[in-house]
Amino acid sequence: MTRTLLPDLSPWKASADFRRLWKSGLISNFGSFLTFVALPVQLKDLTESTAAVGAIGAAELLPLIVCGLYGGALADALDKRGLIVWTEAGQGLLSAALLLNALLPHPAVWPLYAVAALSSALVSVQRPALDSLWPRIVAHDDMPAAASLNSLRWTVGGVAGPAVAGVVVAYAGLGWAYAADLLTFAVSLAYMVRIAPSPASHETSKPSLGAILEGARYAWGRRELLGTYVVDLAAMFLAMPLAVLPFLADELHAAWALGLMYAAVPAGAMLVSLTGGWASRIHRHGLMVVLSAAGWGLAVAAAGLCGNVWLVLLFLTAGGGFDMVSGIFRSAMWNQTIPDELRGRLAGIELLSYSVGPQLGQVRAGGMAAWAGVRTSVVSGGLACAGAVGLLALCLPGLMTYDARTNEHALRMRERRAAAVPTEV
Repeated sequence: MTRTLLPDLSPWKASADFRRLWKSGLISNFGSFLTFVALPVQLKDLTESTAAVGAIGAAELLPLIVCGLYGGALADALDKRGLIVWTEAGQGLLSAALLLNALLPHPAVWPLYAVAALSSALVSVQRPALDSLWPRIVAHDDMPAAASLNSLRWTVGGVAGPAVAGVVVAYAGLGWAYAADLLTFAVSLAYMVRIAPSPASHETSKPSLGAILEGARYAWGRRELLGTYVVDLAAMFLAMPLAVLPFLADELHAAWALGLMYAAVPAGAMLVSLTGGWASRIHRHGLMVVLSAAGWGLAVAAAGLCGNVWLVLLFLTAGGGFDMVSGIFRSAMWNQTIPDELRGRLAGIELLSYSVGPQLGQVRAGGMAAWAGVRTSVVSGGLACAGAVGLLALCLPGLMTYDARTNEHALRMRERRAAAVPTEV
């Protein structure tokens, strides 16, 4: 029973590059979550507007769409390690810009939106390269375990970062949060530069609109993949409450709990990751995606209904757990079935599915809160999410019946990688 719950460490033991990327991501994510909390808090202090805080999502949206799609084509055509390193360095420069603005006697609002937009662009170029690199350094059957370990890396930073940020922002100031983020990017880069080069496959198309459309046509022809995209998009758009958490904390007279609220969702995800050994034994990945996405919506709605801050934290934690289950099995489906020569472009599409939703969700949550109140925004979004996921499940039977043991694409990829064993670097 204990072995079933403990994380499967097979990818960690087999690949040095997996370990380097994992450590780099852990450190970088911790710093990024410091800024993730500090930025909306600074906007709230400067504007006192829910709509202004929600507009962060709007500032990030266009760069996310454009650079995510083109970044996927770049990831297929260029050295993935180089893309990852240069975009990480760019993120560090943006943290320096936030620090300089925070140190001004009268910080300006526009740099916050500018940095959010530029950061979105860099992340959108980096993530397809990262996501398409994992299948090259991890064995085919280890992909569910790798997804669980990667989620653990993200959630440790997601729990510690917001919790520390709440204390740092309250007692030391915004500048210290941005300075710590800058430091973590420097340490992360030290790990990234040691990763082995990962050049493009000789079968890959050059970056172009045609190459992007080739990836889109492949995705459209894979209805079970399409289902993972639209389910996650609906869940994040309708039930992402993060933009209004500073205002919810005020309504509950619990400003001290803001950092805990931001940390609750990744805390739930971390609990799933720490007990995620069972994921490698689940094969009905599509069914798990649907059930957990609906659970996320219901948990968010319950958090909005509660007037006790501890119950709010409990349901946000439960929601984070459901969201991580969905993420683990989406990642397993993607990485076990998509050909290497298309992996970057499909990762760009995946980026839109799991990133555009939260960005639009911030706009929705902030706008709805300004119109109908914070509680109404959170509750209605969660209930709408559960209903939308149910309807999508009825319309996408291929997603519900997907089985990693019998799916033709999974079997084909297993055969292609049968002789490929990740090597120690």
